[in-house]
Amino acid sequence: MTECLIIDQRKKMEILNFIPSGDSLEKLSTLFQNFSDATRLKILSCLAISEMCVSDLSQILKINQTTVSHQLKILRDNNIVKFKRNGKILLYSVSTKQVNDVLSEGVDLIEA
Repeated sequence: MTECLIIDQRKKMEILNFIPSGDSLEKLSTLFQNFSDATRLKILSCLAISEMCVSDLSQILKINQTTVSHQLKILRDNNIVKFKRNGKILLYSVSTKQVNDVLSEGVDLIEA
């Protein structure tokens, strides 16, 4: 293996230790895939303001309920959103404050 031209061995080790490991890298990749779909981003934007049911999300976003439900399932399976039952209605919300933070930081980044 050849030596790096610009960085020293200490910096190289710092960089290598910063790169996520195999399992973490896969989980991080999956996390960001959830933010790579426009429909999911719209849903998350709505849920950042208020918990909502599929019907309300569908009406506000003008997207059919099947599509909304499918996208919510993906988000739910990846622990991005959670739900609670209110009678027959499922109310969805973002799972943690960090989800809103990622979304907000992304918006700040593109608007800078």
